[in-house]
Amino acid sequence: MAELWLVRHGQTDWNLEGRMQGQSDIPLNAAGLGQARQAAQRLAKESFSAVYSSDLLRARVTAEQIAAPHGLTVRLDPRLREICQGEWEGSPYAPLVAQYQRTPFAEERMRAAGGETVREVAARVREALKDIAAAHPDQRVLVVSHGLAIATQICLARGLPLSLVYQNILDNAEPFLLTLR
Repeated sequence: MAELWLVRHGQTDWNLEGRMQGQSDIPLNAAGLGQARQAAQRLAKESFSAVYSSDLLRARVTAEQIAAPHGLTVRLDPRLREICQGEWEGSPYAPLVAQYQRTPFAEERMRAAGGETVREVAARVREALKDIAAAHPDQRVLVVSHGLAIATQICLARGLPLSLVYQNILDNAEPFLLTLR
């Protein structure tokens, strides 16, 4: 049984601006880099056999900060990316909520044109995590990903419907422990 520590990337300017990031490759801002360093300090006493990350810059830099004290190289996996939000990427979040009278992805099967559904993200990320767990049986592994991507796994682990992903998004650079067989 693998112990996976899921960590959301540090803050970006788009987080502050309330913009839909999706798979746009947005860098960490100064606060986000500080959050990544703080996470590295908090997790420095833990023992990890490997560190994996989404290949998007904000996650990769967060993972590199956390991996450094452990002397580990970050392994990139694009399946750990955030939801593809298609034509909504870069858009302010609030108008979309107003337009749909609820969070845009509250429905598991809802998608922006050219984007993914929450259900598709949950399956993609779960497949990646199962592969990571299989490669590291009975080991502790750190995985850096994104808010909604991790929230899908929190919902699955807690037996919650995927429509509750927005109520389960971690704060930036916050860890969540997931055990997979």
